[in-house]
Amino acid sequence: MTDYSAMRRHMVEGQVRTSDVTMGGLVQAMRDIPRELFLPKAKRAQAYSDSHVELTEGRWLLRPRDFAKLLQAMEPRKTDIALNLASGRGYSCAVLASLVETVVGVEPDTAMLEKSSASLDHIGADNAVVIEGDIKNGAPDQGPFDLILVDGAVAAPSRSWFDQLSDGGRLGVFEMVNGAGRAVLYRRDGGAVGRRELFDAQPPLLPGFEPEPSFVF
Repeated sequence: MTDYSAMRRHMVEGQVRTSDVTMGGLVQAMRDIPRELFLPKAKRAQAYSDSHVELTEGRWLLRPRDFAKLLQAMEPRKTDIALNLASGRGYSCAVLASLVETVVGVEPDTAMLEKSSASLDHIGADNAVVIEGDIKNGAPDQGPFDLILVDGAVAAPSRSWFDQLSDGGRLGVFEMVNGAGRAVLYRRDGGAVGRRELFDAQPPLLPGFEPEPSFVF
């Protein structure tokens, strides 16, 4: 029988804490939450690998190190309302639910949405809900949000995401430009939005967020 608890501890100690992730609540959540539960059964052996794991064609569960470093930089607080875009099978929603007041996930794939809702119910994350919707649109009827976490890389963020940030709100996303990936943190301050690059990372691009084709004359 696979000892997922031991694998989870090894992931935290060998991948997360060694990447300067020191936020106590986040480390504890990743130590406690059964990551394998949020993967297809055929992929559960990969749950704690130091890599992105494919959920379905074109959609991936983020590498633990990348996910943890970005989320720590977003400074989640117990009073925050969070939006998780491209929430997949719900793992990011589950971790966020242990750190903030409320989480809204947006997932366009009906099958993954149903799986995520069942898994979140299973672990008792009753402050998280996943709704079906367009990732680019976010959840304008549910905001504004203190945190917006995007589970995947984009060539450029959607303008609507910034519109849904509260004053002081933070948007965490991976941006892929000319084949080079960076984790980026945006922060809204009144009418202005600041941008800060955090670290190198290479998550797969989300479908529909590829770079615009360029034409050479």
